[in-house]
Amino acid sequence: MQLAQWLNISHSLIQAPMAGVQGSRLAMAVCQAGALGSLPAAMLSASTLQQELEAMRTLGGQPYNLNFFCHQPPAEDRQQQADWHTVLAPYYQEMGITPPSGSGAGRTPFNQEMADIVSRYRPAVVSFHFGLPAAPLLAQVKAAGCKVLSSATTVAEARWLAANGADAIIAQGLEAGGHRGMFLDMDLDSQLGSLALLPQIVAAVEVPVIAAGGIADANGVAAAMRLGAAGVQVGTAYLLCDEADTTPLHRAALASTRREHTALTTLFTGRPARGIVGRVMQELGARPAGVPAFPLATAAIAPLRAAAEALGRDDFTPLWCGQNASGCRAIPAAQLTRELAAGLA
Repeated sequence: MQLAQWLNISHSLIQAPMAGVQGSRLAMAVCQAGALGSLPAAMLSASTLQQELEAMRTLGGQPYNLNFFCHQPPAEDRQQQADWHTVLAPYYQEMGITPPSGSGAGRTPFNQEMADIVSRYRPAVVSFHFGLPAAPLLAQVKAAGCKVLSSATTVAEARWLAANGADAIIAQGLEAGGHRGMFLDMDLDSQLGSLALLPQIVAAVEVPVIAAGGIADANGVAAAMRLGAAGVQVGTAYLLCDEADTTPLHRAALASTRREHTALTTLFTGRPARGIVGRVMQELGARPAGVPAFPLATAAIAPLRAAAEALGRDDFTPLWCGQNASGCRAIPAAQLTRELAAGLA
């Protein structure tokens, strides 16, 4: 069954949730164009999330996707933090700032407070990155009538998700921008591109499979559907849309030839995530030793990012982007959605 029939929407297309670069405006525009818009919640407080969900209510009951992270917060390692500050010390000195004293709030994993919000708003779809939440929380989501999606980056992860309550699986190819959804094994050598991953997951599980990673136009959508996908998820192509909250610096990079050079980096958060290669990635390497665990790494780089951005520089900014940014254009999200949906015909 295709995603459109399963969710009662016009197009078997999902706008990928992109924390930090979008909110309800983009999600709503995609929903109104007949696809499944997504609202990322991993960087939102409970109160802010509820404000965004109140905005989503103006859709009048149209299906949308609410997305959360499922990581386990690590214990803070003060020595590791100090060692990492030592690595970054030349940058702190250059920018004339003092290293941060704490580990920062980072990203919030799905918890009871968020589950209670889900129970109140009852979105049609709740999706997860980095696995699934604890069984009681997952049961609460399902009791609210939500269909559950989660990202798999390997066949083993897809099988695990299908066996542990996922109603559909997002096959996240190595080309995808932002964080890898990997959760069973952190070995990057285990990661596959979309054309290799998608058909293997389709053959391995009985639930619907959604293709993600490297899809930027109608031809890519059509190719994924021919490989057995029930639908397609697209993220990077939406980053330049009018309704996205992508910053001017990020937009400039996406509109330039710099978008042709991306890499998986742990520098900004502690977990592998694909973005445009910038200064700090070039000088320290994309995945240097000693980076604090996700999401604790965020605190060390945040003041450097803020200081550089105030000067109009993206030296320390995570410029999330997939390997195929050819679909990035400054157009309304509804127009992009319609163009992508042409590949579903």
